[in-house]
Amino acid sequence: MGKKEANDDVYKILSESGYSNKAIEYFQAKENMGVIDNADQVTDLVGPCGDTMKISFNTDGDTINDAKIQVLGCPGAVASGCAVINLTKGKTLDEAAKIDLDVLYKEVEKLPDKKIHCARLAIKTLQKALKEYEEKSPGKATGESAGRKL
Repeated sequence: MGKKEANDDVYKILSESGYSNKAIEYFQAKENMGVIDNADQVTDLVGPCGDTMKISFNTDGDTINDAKIQVLGCPGAVASGCAVINLTKGKTLDEAAKIDLDVLYKEVEKLPDKKIHCARLAIKTLQKALKEYEEKSPGKATGESAGRKL
């Protein structure tokens, strides 16, 4: 079976399971996947189902100029994680902090009801990363341990 046929089969399965076309595209493209070397912030979080997300980002002033995510999880987790990074890039830290479940859900359009926790995990991972970054930023917190208070 060729890659195109495999992608068609995956698309059909995910579509029949309740994923939107946009969520499936995020899952298949895996855009924004990876880790940034020497990132300004790296944060991971394990969800209640065992899925794990790790966000890394770099800033330029108060703007997130690059971000990536690593996801160990199901298609819902991958799609949600990639989408949250897509929404975050180019935003100020304050704008990124306003990304919530509604904003993410509008971006992925639809996930199966059983996969909403994946979107929540992506948002919680982003929020944790932003909080940790703020805590260790100059003028907001001092010392290396500030980012480990969570």
